[in-house]
Amino acid sequence: MIGMKSIVLAVGLTMIGTGAVHAAPQAAPVVTVTKPDVAPAPAAPAPAAAVPATPEATDPMLAVDGAPAMAIDPNVGQPVPGHISLQPQVTKTGRQAAWFHNALLMPVIVGISIFVLILLGIVIVRYRRAANPVASKTSHNTILEVAWTGIPVLILLGLALPSIGLLQAQYKPAPKDAVVLKAIGNQWYWSYEYPGNGGFSITSNMLKEANEVGKGERARTAIDGPRLLATDTRVVLPVGVPIRLITTSNDVIHSWEIPAFWIKLDAIPGRLNETSFTIEKEGVYFGVCSELCGARHGYMPITVQAVKPAVFAQWVKAKGGTMPANGAPAAEVAKTPSAVETGEPTAMGNAAAEALPAEAPVAGAIPANTSAGN
Repeated sequence: MIGMKSIVLAVGLTMIGTGAVHAAPQAAPVVTVTKPDVAPAPAAPAPAAAVPATPEATDPMLAVDGAPAMAIDPNVGQPVPGHISLQPQVTKTGRQAAWFHNALLMPVIVGISIFVLILLGIVIVRYRRAANPVASKTSHNTILEVAWTGIPVLILLGLALPSIGLLQAQYKPAPKDAVVLKAIGNQWYWSYEYPGNGGFSITSNMLKEANEVGKGERARTAIDGPRLLATDTRVVLPVGVPIRLITTSNDVIHSWEIPAFWIKLDAIPGRLNETSFTIEKEGVYFGVCSELCGARHGYMPITVQAVKPAVFAQWVKAKGGTMPANGAPAAEVAKTPSAVETGEPTAMGNAAAEALPAEAPVAGAIPANTSAGN
């Protein structure tokens, strides 16, 4: 009996185990999943190559320092190493002054100096104690006294006549159709106005050397001109046309000087000075402020480029200015500071500038002057 129970129990357990095995979930077979090759997403289309903007054609009238391109003659319009004479003059007044200096003043000065030196030598040798132990007691000599008085007077008269003519030429008024250039001194640069050509203005600063420039500044190159004389903007004037130069200042006394033009005109605050000249030769001419005006007085150069009248007209147009109609006066009559306040024009001899620089009128300013200055 016990044996039968044991068999039944064994069979039952076997059946239960088999059912449990079949009932257990089968483990999922390990499947190596191969990542399908995914085609790379098409790259974003490269932006079309930017078409470089066509650079604005540089106006040939403003090619070099705001002026037409022009080669610089190293022997004209600037100091020349080793030269001791005057610069070659390119104005009628300058040529007259150079002749006066070279043909009259220098020969007279050298002749008198040599004559006095010879007299001193004679006196030293002839009237020394050893050769003349008994001194002469002569106290008067009428002929000699007349000679040493009359001869110097004649020499001075001979120099005065041509010098008066030269002085008169420097004060000669410009004709009504002259080109007006108004130079305004500032510490330490020059600004310019063209009252008869639409009133446009330019500002001129000295160009620094390559080792002195700051970020964004342009350094001087050979085509700009000599060191300490080249500027970032040139004054452009026509040849063969009378120029009326008017100077003034915004701060202290300056002086506008171009040696090749025989021009040196003071620029005084609250005052207008005037002179005139006519440039006879194309070229680039350099000058400086020749009146002590502060710490950077030596860094106020002037650069003038003289061009043909047709080129000057093109340059004026490129700067946004206008050319006056034939026969039209070059500019309005200038006004003194007091006239600016009242609005009443005041004649200033030959001055033909506009009112003083755009600033408050200077109280107690000195009346305008038409002196050529020095």
